[in-house]
Amino acid sequence: MLDDRTTAMWPTAYPQGYAVVDVETTGLARDDRIVSAAVYRLDAQGNVEDHWYTLVNPERDPGPVWIHGLTADMLVEAPLFPDIAAEFSTRLEGRVLVAHNALFDWGMISREYARAERTAPVRQRLCTIALARELALPLPNLKLESLAAHFGVEQRRAHHALDDARVLAEAFRPSLHAAAERGVTLPLLECRPLTEWVREPAPAARIGRQPSYGHGSWRPARKRPACPYPNPGRYEPDKPLKQGMRVAFSGDTSIDRELLEDRAVEAGLHVATSVSRLTSLLVTNDPLAGTSKTAKARQFGTPIVDEAAFTHLLRDVAPAGG
Repeated sequence: MLDDRTTAMWPTAYPQGYAVVDVETTGLARDDRIVSAAVYRLDAQGNVEDHWYTLVNPERDPGPVWIHGLTADMLVEAPLFPDIAAEFSTRLEGRVLVAHNALFDWGMISREYARAERTAPVRQRLCTIALARELALPLPNLKLESLAAHFGVEQRRAHHALDDARVLAEAFRPSLHAAAERGVTLPLLECRPLTEWVREPAPAARIGRQPSYGHGSWRPARKRPACPYPNPGRYEPDKPLKQGMRVAFSGDTSIDRELLEDRAVEAGLHVATSVSRLTSLLVTNDPLAGTSKTAKARQFGTPIVDEAAFTHLLRDVAPAGG
């Protein structure tokens, strides 16, 4: 537990509670299903409050049994997701969802809720991979086992949802405290409820995989709000970014792309999905790559900076009209 001094120094902007989540699934595609789920509820400082675990009948082949160990016979009597949705919601309500590769876990969870015609009570998520990068932890790779080893957490049953959630909860607490001590802004991302079913071309048939809901995917109906500031034009080297500038991204980034885009929006920038004559700046770590965005940036003379330079520029964005 925390002493009075640590509590007094705790960042007031940090969330009031967390739900550390792990799900095992029939596969990695959008039409795959959850076969087990676990949640560790933590308080504001990362202390464990309780935990919960359930099997889930995926209504289909269980997929990679050699990974998660759950056979069709083990799952046939398990509850369906709609049967456990209410209890799952109780565990998530009012908390930040924490997961290792949170985009995957949130995607699976949100699609299960959408299929059940419900909405997950989650508004923000935190990826422990992104947090490890923010803290510059000296890890050989970004696997859960490496994060666990760094903090001396014993992993007993890899790819068992309850044990993976326990391991992550135990590794998250020291990560959270390290972030608090350094005054690090947590890499929180918005969780947008999935409410629109978008039809997609049918993929090639896969043995033992028959999607129950047709070919397509659930997507958020609500998009980011429009940038309220007019475009002041192109970025000029050695000058600050200005609110309203149109910024595009191309290629891989070390920080989660969605996190970079959210930070740009929060700073008052317009995130563009393509490069045009109106684009103020292209952010890429590989300006010589032959992507359509880099090609158009060269054609239009659009300024290009790498990710490190862009994150530095985000610290001091000039107000619109300034």
